[in-house]
Amino acid sequence: MSPEDQLNITKSVIIRNNSIYVDGNIIYEYFKNDNFLNDSYESLDNNYPKFYKMDVLGKLGMLATHLLLKDSDIENHLPSDVGIVLSNSNSSLDADIRYFDSVKSFPSPALFVYTLPNIVTGEISIRYKLKGENAFFISQQFDADWLHFYISHLFQNNKINACIGGWIESINSDHDVCLFLTERKESKNGINFTAENLNNINSLGDDVSNILP
Repeated sequence: MSPEDQLNITKSVIIRNNSIYVDGNIIYEYFKNDNFLNDSYESLDNNYPKFYKMDVLGKLGMLATHLLLKDSDIENHLPSDVGIVLSNSNSSLDADIRYFDSVKSFPSPALFVYTLPNIVTGEISIRYKLKGENAFFISQQFDADWLHFYISHLFQNNKINACIGGWIESINSDHDVCLFLTERKESKNGINFTAENLNNINSLGDDVSNILP
């Protein structure tokens, strides 16, 4: 395989237990009981006012993607060559519950907008002007084999040259995010795009600081 055909994970972001990791290194910890997303957003200088209007899934996606693409060379790819492939186990249940509660008094159109999980892929596409293939899958747990298969298929069929992929879950204020950026290029600081490496990145119990150099 020539260097230009190599698929490498060039960056990863984990958001879990009120902590944020980039490439396995912790960059933010939150010790209060609430407002983790808004406070971390403001602390990490993500300047996008629409953030505050989003549901929890949207906020998680925007925050993780901001960190994933920060200092990257994603602009070297055509907007149509950058895909988004995400997954979780509860779909938009968090927003669904909030919307159902609002129906008891007066239905909230602002909440109804977010009662589909793929809205987060749309929000990311709008914010970063991405026009490539995108999909949102529902699975019982983080499925590295499926993500590797599907994303590899897009690359092999020349649908994309870069992909934001991973897992975004939130239910009852319990956030669980594992995003990774895969690119078709040689990378000194990245690792091969394999299911095993995706599982390693997603394993919070491991020494994640040793996953990426």
